[in-house]
Amino acid sequence: MAFKSDDDKKAYWRANIHLLLKLLAIWFMVSFGCGILFAEALNAIQFFGFKLGFWFAQQGAIYIFVALIFVYIHKMNKLDKQFGVAEE
Repeated sequence: MAFKSDDDKKAYWRANIHLLLKLLAIWFMVSFGCGILFAEALNAIQFFGFKLGFWFAQQGAIYIFVALIFVYIHKMNKLDKQFGVAEE
């Protein structure tokens, strides 16, 4: 992995950290927000026979986390290609 300049290296890591922070914020909102803070409001909605707040606390946050892993992989591959550091 070779960057063309130090500016490219800094831009790459800045974009990487920015992406990580966005994905972690989404995961936090789903796991803590939907599973704990908004659980009472979400429990008025049924999802596969379970209250939605309960479902997010038990299963939903895990599914969202796995989906975010795949989003991260896809976005990082695009970022690697953009900066010319993609693996062959």
